[in-house]
Amino acid sequence: MNIARRSVILAGGAMLATPRARAAQPVRLGLLHTLSPAPMYIAKERGYFAQGGLDVEFRFFAAAQPIAAAVVSGDVDIGITALTGGFYSLAQKSGLKVIGGGLHLDKHVKLIAVLASKKAYAAGLTSLDKLAGHSLGITQYGSSFHYMVWQLGAQFHFDPKTVTLRPLQGISNMVAAVSTGQVNATMAIASMAEAAAAKGDAHIIGWVDDTVPYQITALFTSAHMLTAQPAAVKAFCAGYKKGIADYREAFLRFDAAGKPVYDATTAAVLPMIEKYVFTGDPKAEAKIKAGIGWYDKAGALDVADLKRQVAWFEEQKLVKGRIDVASIVDTRFMPTR
Repeated sequence: MNIARRSVILAGGAMLATPRARAAQPVRLGLLHTLSPAPMYIAKERGYFAQGGLDVEFRFFAAAQPIAAAVVSGDVDIGITALTGGFYSLAQKSGLKVIGGGLHLDKHVKLIAVLASKKAYAAGLTSLDKLAGHSLGITQYGSSFHYMVWQLGAQFHFDPKTVTLRPLQGISNMVAAVSTGQVNATMAIASMAEAAAAKGDAHIIGWVDDTVPYQITALFTSAHMLTAQPAAVKAFCAGYKKGIADYREAFLRFDAAGKPVYDATTAAVLPMIEKYVFTGDPKAEAKIKAGIGWYDKAGALDVADLKRQVAWFEEQKLVKGRIDVASIVDTRFMPTR
């Protein structure tokens, strides 16, 4: 046997003896097609999920509740979205587990504004403590906005039952309703609220973030996923935490006056986010900066607030029976607040 042929045979044998590179494990993430889950976009674009051996596929939804239902049915493996009465009911009934935090209201960031119509503002609705007796647009009963009205009542000493809630199904409808005077007040994310105020369509009378501690969104999965693929869940959370670290570095640094610090670190992640939201919009950078929300370090989960939320949903009879928060939370993968 000549030397060249012997070398080919030996090389082929070595290839056969070497285990194949392990294929990345697919993980389907259910999320809203909004700015809210921006750390996920960063984590994917910077390869943090891939580093953990995962091939994460984004499955976008138009509303929060279908994401929870998709995790239950197995159409997606992990979800991140708002915590609502419907979510808690489904979690208790179908074994959903909250495993990490997402957006959390914090006084450092102006995310949720309360808007008053021009007519209501002129008549005296100029601050949050004057909301009693007014109409206020929300998405629907049991929503995060519904919950925030009650929390504002507790903070500003007015009876939230005196506020007439008008379910309008979407935030754009809420802003339109207050701008045209169909409701006296509503809530909106900063970018939409500031745009309405700049046009003179409504007045910002306060920020929910300043006074209401609130875990708006959270990361969750099914009990089946935790049992069948705990390593994949752990790897996913590790990548997510790296994405949060980069997001905080890019957007959640502040100077001595409390103003956000934007620099090359910020500029580097903007294209990663624009790939998914405000794509092709010449004002994308400004809109992203205006819509940034707070993420706690390492995505820490505010379990104490989950208990407050559940107690409120029970009190309002927006969930059936009693919900044991401990049974729907798994803190093995991410820290708590």
